[in-house]
Amino acid sequence: MESRDGRRARLHIFPAHDPAKNSLQYWWKAAHPLKVIRNFVVIFLARFIPSMKAKAFLYRRVGMKVGPNVSVGLMAMFDVFFPEEITIGANCVIGYNTVILGHEFLVNEWRRGPVAIGENVMIGANCTILPGVEIGDGAVISAMSLVNRDVPAGVVAGGVPVAPLGKPC
Repeated sequence: MESRDGRRARLHIFPAHDPAKNSLQYWWKAAHPLKVIRNFVVIFLARFIPSMKAKAFLYRRVGMKVGPNVSVGLMAMFDVFFPEEITIGANCVIGYNTVILGHEFLVNEWRRGPVAIGENVMIGANCTILPGVEIGDGAVISAMSLVNRDVPAGVVAGGVPVAPLGKPC
């Protein structure tokens, strides 16, 4: 598996606007508040809709790139600030309550970067995928994993932080 350096190279890193305050205090300078509200309403609504086609339709409306036959489990949450940073390849399964982020606010800086999920990927329940991560075709991410680095194609990975567990059967 690739180190976090590959992920970090894909991130755009911005310093906090005021060194005396954490970067989240100025979230409204990163993304227009009306865009964030619209994205939140659409993405939050999609969390409860049972139809996979309806979910994909809604996710595409906020700028996500969603391939055909993608199945997103109940309560999955996608980035409301930058959903356009998220790409999900064809025939993927995203598990219950998984979070996929295209940004992260830290104390002294904030980061934005693409998340690229390949085709035929299975992501278990309750995972968190950070910005800048690439998950290769056919990879499997076990439940309750923190994906803070790239996962190559065909690898089974899991844990906090994510690490290889083996090859799929």
